Amino acid sequence: MSEGITEQALAHAADTNYLVRQSMNTGYQVMSLLTPPLYTAFIIARKGRSAWSLNRFLRATWIGGVGGSAAFGGAAYIRYANSTFEATRARRINSAYDTSRIRREDHSTIGVVLMGVLTPALLWKRAAAVNLILGGAGLGSSFGVLTHYGRLLSGDAPEKIHIQSHGNSS
Repeated sequence: MSEGITEQALAHAADTNYLVRQSMNTGYQVMSLLTPPLYTAFIIARKGRSAWSLNRFLRATWIGGVGGSAAFGGAAYIRYANSTFEATRARRINSAYDTSRIRREDHSTIGVVLMGVLTPALLWKRAAAVNLILGGAGLGSSFGVLTHYGRLLSGDAPEKIHIQSHGNSS
């Protein structure tokens, strides 16, 4: 009996790990999307237009993304570590087959890679290299998420996969 409990505990830990990673990815995407306009509005409102700089803007973008990743990941860990095995397993299965989330993450990853390379190439002497690379990646993540939602709004939604629960056999 203890062997079954151990296997279930290991499976619950693996499911929790998967869901926390997914939440951290979502947190990075959300905060990378929200941070640039919020930072710009805050700086212009508080200090005026002359206080805005590209280096600080890019730094705020990647730090906002990392902060979102940490916050969403921590909240997800608390949620799923204290959930039942069955609820966590069901959520993991639904998350693994959520084609809209998968496409959003794919677009975001493509944006991260492209902008992480293009931003330093185009703006090399205007900001610190680390802020160009990481801030460009954060902006790329935002562009990828916006591309995904633009495609959804234009009617190009990914096909949904319907999952039957164990109790349903049709």
